[in-house]
Amino acid sequence: MTTPPAQIQEAIVELRGVNKWFDAFHVLRDIDLTVGRGEKVVVCGPSGSGKSTMIRCINRLEEHQEGDIIVDGTALVADMRAIEEIRRRVGMVFQSFNLFPHLSVIENLTLGPILVNEMPQDEAEAEAMSLLKRVRIPDQAWKYPGQLSGGQQQRVAIARALMLKPKVMLFDEPTSALDPEMINEVLDVMIELADDGMTMICVTHEMGFARKVADLVVFMDDGEIVEAAAPEPFFDQPENERTKLFLSQILH
Repeated sequence: MTTPPAQIQEAIVELRGVNKWFDAFHVLRDIDLTVGRGEKVVVCGPSGSGKSTMIRCINRLEEHQEGDIIVDGTALVADMRAIEEIRRRVGMVFQSFNLFPHLSVIENLTLGPILVNEMPQDEAEAEAMSLLKRVRIPDQAWKYPGQLSGGQQQRVAIARALMLKPKVMLFDEPTSALDPEMINEVLDVMIELADDGMTMICVTHEMGFARKVADLVVFMDDGEIVEAAAPEPFFDQPENERTKLFLSQILH
């Protein structure tokens, strides 16, 4: 199922006929998805439906075997220059925070820009402090990840992804490892990013976030996109029986 054309402005991420196997297991089946510049897409579905694999293919953390993936005009092919070009344009936040425990918060943020982009240290630190203010934890800059709560660590991970000024942000279940009271502090930062016009593709079960932020909600099951629609019709008038069953189980 493709994204309804009326929703697309200028395409920044395109998946066309994407297939992927893990050995004999067909994990992604003929995925077609187009994401417009500035669009917010929420991907949901049961465990094992291929959601995380799909977004991990977008920046080549997983390799797809068939079909085309195009990010901001660059085709994702088995060429390190193309892969590196796409990774510069795509930020990613994972379920686990993936911070370096032996580095301070500000060192975690500045390491990539200094080593990869050869950004001067003072410039990198100034940018890092600006982003830490944006995610509301500038006072944690010189602490180590182990001294922070889970919600604070995930906000550091978001700020780190933003350091390379990505055009697209991918979120792979960014709140699923958090205690319930910490979820909203991360979602609030993501909502602000969305309000600022960041293109976002987010795998999550936070359906309140999907209703509030998403331009498009995508439901996946068994490696396929089963249904894709704007939030109101998706939640209030789902068409597919599998979508209806999933929503009945997840919405209370």
